[in-house]
Amino acid sequence: MKIKWKELVAAILIPLAVGGLSAFITGDSMAAFEAVKQPPLSPPGWLFPVVWTVLYILMGISSYLIYISDAPRADKVLSLGLYGFQLFFNFFWSIIFFSLEKYLFAFVWLFALWLLILMTILAFRGISKTAAWLLVPYLLWVTFAGYLNLGIYLLN
Repeated sequence: MKIKWKELVAAILIPLAVGGLSAFITGDSMAAFEAVKQPPLSPPGWLFPVVWTVLYILMGISSYLIYISDAPRADKVLSLGLYGFQLFFNFFWSIIFFSLEKYLFAFVWLFALWLLILMTILAFRGISKTAAWLLVPYLLWVTFAGYLNLGIYLLN
């Protein structure tokens, strides 16, 4: 399979831009995160942007595999629509959590994001198992984020 470089770069830049814009809007969110009481196993603040960058790249590659697949157009539209919808939820979670400090609402929002990621994985699996597997680390990280989010809500 020949790599379509423009499409691949665009697919990777989309989630990176979503995450970057959300991070820009939330400003110095790590200072706010470190100021609240945190549950056990909370990682250091520097780890979050590193992990999210890797996850956004994996998400982009995953969406690229769906985009270039020879699956029926309707299947690709549905799958990439779910992908876009979960990106929307991803974008707003950090704003709800960090900027608005609505920890319980952020947890509910994150649970909806988790469900959307799972639905995206299942939709992608029908087109490309590789694309689906590339989203599993994202689902696992959001699961861990849910633990942290709920813990912060309960402790603060």
